[in-house]
Amino acid sequence: MTNYSDRADFDSPWKEIIEAYFPQAMHFFFPETSALIDWERPYEFLDKEFQQIAREAEQGKRYADQLVKVWQIQGEELWLLVHVEIQAQKEDNFPKRMFTYNFRIFDRFDRPAISLAILCDPNREWRPSNYSYNYPNTRLTFEFGSIKLLDYENRFHELENSDNPFATVVMAHLKTQQTRSSAEQRKIWKFSLIRRLYDLGLGEQDIRNLYRFIDWVMILPKALENQCWEEFKQFEQERTMRYITTGERIGYERGKQEGKQEGKKEGEQQLILRLLQRRVGELSPELQERIQSLSLNQLEILGEALLDFTAMEDLLNWLQTNQ
Repeated sequence: MTNYSDRADFDSPWKEIIEAYFPQAMHFFFPETSALIDWERPYEFLDKEFQQIAREAEQGKRYADQLVKVWQIQGEELWLLVHVEIQAQKEDNFPKRMFTYNFRIFDRFDRPAISLAILCDPNREWRPSNYSYNYPNTRLTFEFGSIKLLDYENRFHELENSDNPFATVVMAHLKTQQTRSSAEQRKIWKFSLIRRLYDLGLGEQDIRNLYRFIDWVMILPKALENQCWEEFKQFEQERTMRYITTGERIGYERGKQEGKQEGKKEGEQQLILRLLQRRVGELSPELQERIQSLSLNQLEILGEALLDFTAMEDLLNWLQTNQ
C-alpha cells in the first residue's frame, strides 16, 4: 500500500504546542521535575541562549528543542532543556548530544540544567538515558530524563480519559505512526481526534491549538483531506460551534489562497519560501535568490512538489532538474 508517512513537518507543531502548554507538558511527561517548579511564577523561553549553545550544523527539522527558565518552589532559578527527538529512527550520537548541550549551558552560562528528552521514534529497544566514559583516573556518567511516546500505546485508554492537552498530542502522534500504510484509517482517526476536542468541552483557543497540531501531523492525500474537511465543517454546523475557519487549515491549500489574495508573483514567492523553511529548514540567501528567479508556473509546480520534501537535498535536486 502507499505509505503516507513523512510529509509533515514535525518540528514546528511540536515547538508550538510545547510553548502553548508548557506546564501541562511537564505535568504529563515529567511529573517529578514538574513538582519542583513554582508554576505561579512566570517561566521564560530562552531562545537567544539556546541559539548560543546549539551550533548551526546541529539544528534541523529532526529536533524540536526548548530551553526554559523556571523558578523552583524554594525560590531558586532553574533551567530546563526539553528536547523532542522527532526523527523516525534511533540516533547513536543522541546521548552525547544531550550531554554536550547540558555542558555548554553550564560552561557558557554557569547554570546547571535539567535535560529531558521526548522520544518519538518507533524503535521499542532504543531507550537512551545516559552518556558515560570510564578510564582509570577519570570517569563520567551523565543521566537525563527520557520518555518514549511508543509506551503510551498500551495506555491508550488512559489517554482517551485524560483532559491534559498532551494526551491528545500523544494520541495524534501514535495514530500517525500506526496509519502510515492506510490513508483511510488515518482519515478516520483524524476526524475522531478532532471531534474529541469538542466532546471534551474545551474552549475555542484550546480547540484551535490542538486542531492545528492534529491537522499538521496527520497529513492525508489531497482527496481524503478535502473529504475530511467537508465532514468536519458539517460536524461544526451540527454542533453550532464555528471555531475552525478555512484559514485555520495548515498546508499548501491554505497558503495558496493567501498567495492568490496577494495577487502577485511576489506573494507566491513568499509563500513558497515560508513552506520550504518549514519543510527543509533555513534557506541560504543564494537559495532564496534561485527560488525568486523562478517563473510563476515553476513556483506553482514547486509548491506541489515540496509537500514530499523531507530534507534540503530534495529541494536542491528539484532545482537542478527544473531550473
